[in-house]
Amino acid sequence: MQKPSLRFSTTALLLAAIFILPNSGLAQTKAQKIDALMAKFHEYGQFNGAVLVAENGKVIFKKGYGLANMEWNIPNMPETKFRLGSITKQFTAMLILQLVEQGKLKLDGKIADYLPDYPRSTGEKVTIHHLLTHTSGIPSYTGFPQFSSEMSRDPYAPAAFVKTFSDSALQFEPGAKFSYNNSGYFLLGVIIEKVAGKSYEQALQENILQPLNMQNTGYDYHSPIINRRANGYEKRPGGYVNERRRLSTAGHEKSQRSD
Repeated sequence: MQKPSLRFSTTALLLAAIFILPNSGLAQTKAQKIDALMAKFHEYGQFNGAVLVAENGKVIFKKGYGLANMEWNIPNMPETKFRLGSITKQFTAMLILQLVEQGKLKLDGKIADYLPDYPRSTGEKVTIHHLLTHTSGIPSYTGFPQFSSEMSRDPYAPAAFVKTFSDSALQFEPGAKFSYNNSGYFLLGVIIEKVAGKSYEQALQENILQPLNMQNTGYDYHSPIINRRANGYEKRPGGYVNERRRLSTAGHEKSQRSD
């Protein structure tokens, strides 16, 4: 099962901010400093992945740290593809804003305007803007007690999964405060499919990935053999463990592979 921000992500790409580095000096000097910084993060067990840094449109540094497969001791490389997890939410937000720009959505439009079957008690109060900004008050399904043990393992279709949280009472008045929310971004994914008349994956490919020539980024599926895809891990207090396997819905927390 997946959520509508990106969930089964396929590539993790860390963009280290150039502004933390001096503006003067040669690119190689900056590259050395970036390498030393990331090597220290890896040494302390705070980073396992790949880094790419660009300045003025030119790549000045790219390198992998740690292991893509910890059981076979296969190292991460700049070309390694990772699951992106909730970084997918940035793609979802862009697709929503594109629909707003096209006049097909309104930021102050309500959930019920686009999903008529959504319960009116909340569907007529929560706006697209609330969903985008994590201020909807809708309970986040990842906080449900049964999420990890039951919900995350079931192959829900998007409409069916929405029903697992749509009848829940709001935790606070929409707009009253910020509370990180996966339910909200799942709903945005459903709304994208409804308004665009195509799957989230198709909308993603046609409106973001293809125009930007992101050939190594895509909607992630567990089954296909994807060249250079890293294994997924969870970091626990005692170290890394293999990620829990979860089934995905027909499409809402998509995942990307890195470019």
